[in-house]
Amino acid sequence: MATRTHRLAIACAALLLAAPILTPATLAADVVDIGFVDQAALSNIRQFTDANRQLAGFKSDLDKQFAQRMRSVKDGATQQRIAQEFQNKLGTRQRELFGPLFARAQVAIASVASSKNLSVVVDKRIVIFGGQDVTQNVINLLAGPGDPIPPVNTPPPSSVGYVDQTQIDAIPKLKSANEEFQKFQADQQKAAQAKIKSAKNDADRQSVFKEYQTALADKNKSAIAPLVDKTRDAIADVAKKKGLLLVIDRSNLIYGGTDITSDVTSALK
Repeated sequence: MATRTHRLAIACAALLLAAPILTPATLAADVVDIGFVDQAALSNIRQFTDANRQLAGFKSDLDKQFAQRMRSVKDGATQQRIAQEFQNKLGTRQRELFGPLFARAQVAIASVASSKNLSVVVDKRIVIFGGQDVTQNVINLLAGPGDPIPPVNTPPPSSVGYVDQTQIDAIPKLKSANEEFQKFQADQQKAAQAKIKSAKNDADRQSVFKEYQTALADKNKSAIAPLVDKTRDAIADVAKKKGLLLVIDRSNLIYGGTDITSDVTSALK
């Protein structure tokens, strides 16, 4: 009965990745200042593998301490507090180990981008065709002696825009619609589970499941889809006014780009 949560953020993010303002052929011909980095490859360099090994060792010791602390604790609230305490310890250690590495990698990417006159660098995962792969250049810089030197100049104006989806999600009417949908989904799931328990055969259970899926699809169509369309229209309008060729989600951007988040959120309020 479990289904994937239908979040407005997911729907909008999917649209953002498929929202070029011009055709792919035009992009391939005109956009020559876009680079991409395989972040999975960066995670395999020695500094990151060493940090992962240290974090794994720290977590192993932390798990033993956690198990020992929890043996004599029966109160649920106390268990939750202890669990949060150990989660915070793990998060702190993770930031200590990886924070400097991420910052160093960001400087290396900026340095490579500047040397190649790139206005934007994105995650390789969203690239299907075109762009310059600068992964090895970044790895070479990170593996070299000393720390990468930040570029003197800021990124040049880019024809690639981006939005911070978390800020768009926080717009009251979008947040309210998302919360309403989640509540509707939870209520429908609870009702469906009750019906399945009393179902006499597989055919009846299948019928209940189909009714549940239909109810979610209808609710999504009436409550979520119109807002997704409005969000995409707002992004397209802002992009056209600013002469952008395409817009991506902030999570897929590594360097450069034109931030249009505030323009989009203003248009949606």
